[in-house]
Amino acid sequence: MALKVPNMKEIIRDIPDFPKPGILFKDITPLLKDAPAFRRAVDVMAEELRKKKIDFIVGIESRGFIFSPVLAYKLNAGFVPVRKKGKLPFLTHQAAYALEYGEAILEIHRDALAPNSRVAIVDDLLATGGTALAAARLVEKLGAKVEKISFLIELVFLKGRRKLSGYDVFSLIQYE
Repeated sequence: MALKVPNMKEIIRDIPDFPKPGILFKDITPLLKDAPAFRRAVDVMAEELRKKKIDFIVGIESRGFIFSPVLAYKLNAGFVPVRKKGKLPFLTHQAAYALEYGEAILEIHRDALAPNSRVAIVDDLLATGGTALAAARLVEKLGAKVEKISFLIELVFLKGRRKLSGYDVFSLIQYE
């Protein structure tokens, strides 16, 4: 499901050829510094997640960390980070994934989620879906249930939802 939020697209700026030539980067920092826009984005994302009973918000490094703790606070849920390889200090599980411009490994602490806990995964951007799918696999490896995967932005033309077809996916802003 996708909701239209007026003026959000106009606030986000495009940065061509970042981080590599041919990539059009969606820079959310103007939205973050605009207090009413940031508040509106968080409030709409929180309302969407309230439709589920969420025990934990799993945030994907790095820009997912901007929204995840705020949403966890608003929903009275715990926050669990999923980080790039080598960034978590305790025993971890790993999942490899392909990015639109490379490959990487995500990790989660082995004791981060209780079996059968209800989880929402949050990130800033849905592109090809590989990062979110890797995070979902990590959540499920711990025996938890992915109730929702939520994004601020979705690049619809990259068809990332196809990789996430078995999940309930929400995006606030879509670029066709």
